[in-house]
Amino acid sequence: MVATVALLGTACGAKDDASPTTTTGRTATTEARQTTTSTTEPEAATTTAAPGGQVLRVLVTNDDGVQAPGIAVLVDALRALPNTQVTVVAPSQNRSGSGGKVTDGSVSASGATTLGGYPATAVDGFPADAVAVALGENGPQPDVVVSGVNDGANLGPLTAISGTVGAARAAAQAGIPALAVSQGKGSPADFANGARLAVLWVEQHREQLLARDMDVIGVVNLNVPTCTNGTVHGVKEVPPAETVAGYDAAPDCSAATESVDPTDDVQAYLNGWASQTELPLDG
Repeated sequence: MVATVALLGTACGAKDDASPTTTTGRTATTEARQTTTSTTEPEAATTTAAPGGQVLRVLVTNDDGVQAPGIAVLVDALRALPNTQVTVVAPSQNRSGSGGKVTDGSVSASGATTLGGYPATAVDGFPADAVAVALGENGPQPDVVVSGVNDGANLGPLTAISGTVGAARAAAQAGIPALAVSQGKGSPADFANGARLAVLWVEQHREQLLARDMDVIGVVNLNVPTCTNGTVHGVKEVPPAETVAGYDAAPDCSAATESVDPTDDVQAYLNGWASQTELPLDG
């Protein structure tokens, strides 16, 4: 089934008098986040959940496209969590570098699958469009949105053009906690490690997410190096760097860099740490 979805608004992050609640509420912007449908609606993404307990609803999206390897690894990792329902709505093709752009007009949405064969909805638009389509459908809203795992780091000022971050921002602006996760380049990129740390973040915040008592004042941006020597030391909470000079160098994950106390996300990443930064709602 293919549906046409009309999206209102011209840019992700635009403010008006109906700005979304950014604390515990889930009130989305009535204009920038509202979607209308034609005579048909997008196919509902298939979800699964373990029996018993309170189910955590996770919406997964990305900017590399629904068939990208990173999103497939992330979906499989999240599905392994107990009592977790995973819905996938992502761009139909690679939309890297699109930031928070949205389509001025309508987009189409159709049934698809990830590389791992998990049911998904593919949106013929930008990452922020995919989030708008997902949030615009009838039914319970997700407890959290996870965007990724992106192929390539999104550090410092690069976050302004990142579609991975743009999708997460679209969710956060609607009052929904959001995590953007990116994996450093490699041959191959270690998507499994990025997915592992994303799942760890979800697990650590599960009770808050279910209780809906997490203040949504920004987007959590997680960047994980692909290590050719040693292993990722852990996660460092740091501010974003003002410049990305040298960020594309190979990270040093050796024991020698474990004692480094990084001051920003680029320094953390290059010294073998996964960087976790809080980004503002508007970028």
